[in-house]
Amino acid sequence: MAETTTDERERLTWDDFGVATRDISRAIVADGFHPEVVVAIARGGLLPGGAIAYGLGVKNCGALNVEFYTGIGTVLDAPEVLPPALDLSYLAGRRVLLVDDVADSGRTLDLAVKLLNAQGAEARSAVIYTKPTTIITPDYAWKDTSLWIDFPWSFQGSVHEEDAA
Repeated sequence: MAETTTDERERLTWDDFGVATRDISRAIVADGFHPEVVVAIARGGLLPGGAIAYGLGVKNCGALNVEFYTGIGTVLDAPEVLPPALDLSYLAGRRVLLVDDVADSGRTLDLAVKLLNAQGAEARSAVIYTKPTTIITPDYAWKDTSLWIDFPWSFQGSVHEEDAA
């Protein structure tokens, strides 16, 4: 399972990531849900969404760009959908799996689920982590934690941040 570092952060390794997305894929299959489309919430859900799509054998994938967290502990007043826009009308009447990395406050996931349901999609959600502060319970989750999470794709920050140091 994921390591906890000395500064009280949850650290997901690449190996843990493989286990987590495979476990989530198995849980979805065991539940009898057969998504026709996997929609990842960008940016955090892009890698989990792709891995889960592979695990489920789903080739039809898309991304919904939503911004809420602007840094560690800093958020916008409300989540915002950003361009480029996903063709939500295509999802009407389809079984859609919405994937993100974490349901922290849950506000991003809640917004995305409501958007898909408003289009007539049969939407279910999957995340690697849930936190006790989330306002929405994802249909599928790998682990609960109250710690800040270092994901292998984001904990180092951007190379622009390296250049500024």
